[in-house]
Amino acid sequence: MPLPVAVDVMGGDNAPAEIVQGALRAAHEGIAVSLVGQREQIDPLLGGAQLEVVDAREVVEMHEHPAGAVRAKRDSSIVRAAELVAGGKAGALVSAGNSGATLAAALFALKRIAGVARPAIGASFPSESGQTFVLDVGANTDCKPEWLAQFALMGHVYAREMLGIDAPRVALLSNGEESEKGSELVQAAHTLIAAMPVQFTGNVEGKDIFRGACDVVVTDGFTGNIALKVAEGVGEFLFASISREARTSLGGKLGGALLLGVAGEVVIAHGRSDAEATLNAIRVAARARERGVSGVIARAVSKTPSPQPAQPTGVSA
Repeated sequence: MPLPVAVDVMGGDNAPAEIVQGALRAAHEGIAVSLVGQREQIDPLLGGAQLEVVDAREVVEMHEHPAGAVRAKRDSSIVRAAELVAGGKAGALVSAGNSGATLAAALFALKRIAGVARPAIGASFPSESGQTFVLDVGANTDCKPEWLAQFALMGHVYAREMLGIDAPRVALLSNGEESEKGSELVQAAHTLIAAMPVQFTGNVEGKDIFRGACDVVVTDGFTGNIALKVAEGVGEFLFASISREARTSLGGKLGGALLLGVAGEVVIAHGRSDAEATLNAIRVAARARERGVSGVIARAVSKTPSPQPAQPTGVSA
């Protein structure tokens, strides 16, 4: 029987009620889940359903410093959930709580995959061809070219294993399609990604994320997070006149962002996740568990020489 998905019930704006409801719906679909959080708040929400509850007495709040809170609150729901995965008692982790704390807990408990310089958060953006996977969208504000090259490899694995694309098209986010465009970081990364065992299609502009021009877009966490927040803001504006049910359905389809580069499957759900979004995040986690995404990344990294820093190829125009 597959290991359960550990769900941080206390994380998120709508915790614990909506998180529990999403977990119940996942369990109804046959996905094994373990609910991690304060038992006295969880039990009344189960409606008699027999789900495993792992009691955790502390909660990492959204405003807390991620690493400091994870170190201080060893009995928090996010830390306990990460430890379940690290200890082989759960196959994946889902949290809609403090994303920085989720990253910190994953790094402390699961550690980085050997050979991975930095983990990256990847998120799916809607596109004309279905979806475009973008990473990093927030884990690394400042990046080195060789990190971006490694993100390209991890994104390639994700698109192949999770999206079912045999030969994912990988592109680099820049301010122009020409190879000489972009910052020094982008120009240096362009050379390194071109040498990676992926189908690199060159630079793309921000608009191309939604046009289906590629399957994976690589960028630094600062730029990627801005792109993500802008996309969310535009989406909320455009859908403002649509019924709440339609907005909920549209918002919940993609499920959450997968943390790539740690030795386990971790899904960071949106902080405003409701039951529908939680269900979809659990689905993503369960699929990542079934496909063994972190293990496939580990094997790909071990077979690929570490990218070495390169000099920029030109001056941004």
